[in-house]
Amino acid sequence: MSNTDVHKIEFNKPASNFNEALPVGNGRLGGMVYGNVHTERIQLNEDSVWYGGFKDRNNPSAIEKLGEIRKLIFEGRIKEAEDLCALALSGLPEEQSHYEPLGNLFIEFDQDNYEYTDYKRELDIKNALATVTYKIGEVNYKREVISSYPAGCIAVRLSADKKGMLSFRVNIGRGYAPWENVPFKEQVVRKQNYNKFVDDIGFSGEHLQVMNATVGGKDPILLSCAVKTIVKGGSAEDIGNTVVVKNADEALIILAAETSFRVSNKESAINGKKEVEKTFEEKAEAVKKAAISDIEKNVNKSFEDLFDEHTADYRALYDRVKLEIEDDEESVRFFNFGRYLLIASSRPGSLPANLQGIWNEDYFPMWGSRFTININTEMNYWPANICNLSECEEPLFDLLERVREHGKDTAEKMYGCNGFVAHHNTDIWGDSAPQDVCISSSYWVLGGAWLSIHIWEHYLFNGNKEFLEKYYPIMRDAAVFVMDYLIKDGDCLVMCPSLSPENTYILPNGEKGVVCKGATMDNEIIRELLTDCIKAEEVLFADGKVLKEETISERALKVLERIPEIKIGKYGTIMEWNEDYEEAEPGHRHISQLFALYPAAQINETTPELFEAAKKTIERRLSFGGGHSGWSRAWIINMYARLGMGNEALENLHTLIEKQTLPNLFDNHPPFQIDGNFGAAAGIAEMLVQSINGEVKILPALPEKWKKGRVEGLKLRGGKTLKVLAWENGEITQSVIEQ
Repeated sequence: MSNTDVHKIEFNKPASNFNEALPVGNGRLGGMVYGNVHTERIQLNEDSVWYGGFKDRNNPSAIEKLGEIRKLIFEGRIKEAEDLCALALSGLPEEQSHYEPLGNLFIEFDQDNYEYTDYKRELDIKNALATVTYKIGEVNYKREVISSYPAGCIAVRLSADKKGMLSFRVNIGRGYAPWENVPFKEQVVRKQNYNKFVDDIGFSGEHLQVMNATVGGKDPILLSCAVKTIVKGGSAEDIGNTVVVKNADEALIILAAETSFRVSNKESAINGKKEVEKTFEEKAEAVKKAAISDIEKNVNKSFEDLFDEHTADYRALYDRVKLEIEDDEESVRFFNFGRYLLIASSRPGSLPANLQGIWNEDYFPMWGSRFTININTEMNYWPANICNLSECEEPLFDLLERVREHGKDTAEKMYGCNGFVAHHNTDIWGDSAPQDVCISSSYWVLGGAWLSIHIWEHYLFNGNKEFLEKYYPIMRDAAVFVMDYLIKDGDCLVMCPSLSPENTYILPNGEKGVVCKGATMDNEIIRELLTDCIKAEEVLFADGKVLKEETISERALKVLERIPEIKIGKYGTIMEWNEDYEEAEPGHRHISQLFALYPAAQINETTPELFEAAKKTIERRLSFGGGHSGWSRAWIINMYARLGMGNEALENLHTLIEKQTLPNLFDNHPPFQIDGNFGAAAGIAEMLVQSINGEVKILPALPEKWKKGRVEGLKLRGGKTLKVLAWENGEITQSVIEQ
């Protein structure tokens, strides 16, 4: 551990697969650098490359059968209820859109000598730079790769320490990697499936390659990727769709991509007073021009220019927080890498980080690489505020606005409710209808409610009333749906049908069930959302920003009185369902009943019985093999931090790093999911400082092994910043909080 550079991830060999490649990103445009000596592959993503356009998937049978489903659940006829849910509540069709790769950039080197030495491949986290260096004969070669937010492009510099030693070919494609992992000259079948998913490819200027593709489906997204090769010395020739470079001293490759998601599909009519839809050809041409324009904006810049503006932009975010922990460099590096990934996958103007951030090589990725909103997307943004990266959360609110608009239709058409609803997944379009026909996840209606809570949290950390004024209507509409959807259960109000995400209970007769009424997590989310809305209206009403007739506080207060309280079950744990059922899988990855502990703070030291029950809940989960997915382990770190159990938090952090991360430090669900990286970063911050319910706790969960350390720049609720915190042997040696 002592030899670990907390700002670098290093390899002494090329990547043999995606899980060894190194990620670069500017929020929108991502690359995975493989670093093969003979054929460099940079696997590419653009965050708006998704299959198909928006589909209205609302199931008209839902509103007809909702009452019957509820009656079956109340009568305990769970299997019948679940069968009817699958028929009447599933989206039509069942699948939302899915994320896809942009393609690949291949740089194929012409070399007579295949033997190389002194190989090194590294990601410099501090400067957001991927580098590959090696030696062939007496020549030292170097590649540098950045994905620049200010430039809106990926830039690759190729260099050697002797002139005239760079000969290579540049290809862009949308398909698969070569079958043969051998030097280019020895490949028998070249470019096999390089361009399997491409409409056309060619040159649109000197050494300027442009690839165009239709992603597929109804009203498909169109993409265009442009690559410009600029050489010093030697020669460059455009042949077919390849740039052939011979004996250059240095080269700069600039890559840009645009899609029809961002490029306008409409143009002004001749009279200038209305807009008309462009033809397919006009859309494709507009996207192509946008990609080329991105190149043209940067073509006269040197790599030094691009690098300087890139690092100035990136370091302005990354350097806000600094962490040092003596003898635990691995944890510090993991924290730094989590912050790096957030900056690289979520910037103003981009889409939010999906299940894989922006880095995905599969045309049919696991779970569609969507936005899974029964914890995973929310976890992606747990570190944003506390780690002083609040602007990186902006894309989440942009998407949430689209979810709200479609969610209003779903609320009305499927459930006869006002407000807006979203289930356990959404996509680029903000699709709000249920995803999949999965009994244990699809028919949960609180995804939109959970996402909306992020609005209030963002406000608490930043104190921006204009932000709250803009986004509060989303919170209000989420709350209105919840209050409309609730039904009576004795003196209480409960969600029905509902479920505890992805978990299964066992009825006394041995029958297994998933759908239910009044799951504990539902009650906790409702309590959090309605309470936040009341607080938000106090802020906005004080400024006259919310009209009295638009407020929901009075209704919310009455509803809160009838939401079931958190209960403790027969094992001394927090009950997960409305009844004290046995679990089919006691070590389940979801620990939904502890939402009230983290990310909420309803369970705390002021509720000592629930506090102890929360500890037992985690202990019981772990004793049955819980935490087996990376993101679940990350959640446990945060929960132990809230419980003040630093040693246990650190034990789970080290388990995550040592056993549940891939070689490139990506979190392993398995397969790769980025939420564990983000959840762990948040957990480390939470171990050092907490600002909950108006109280600031310094070193609330300090592990014994963290003998000495220092942190700067963490944010606190109330808009304050922990300017510096230092400790030694369990004692605070310096602590400064600034407004």
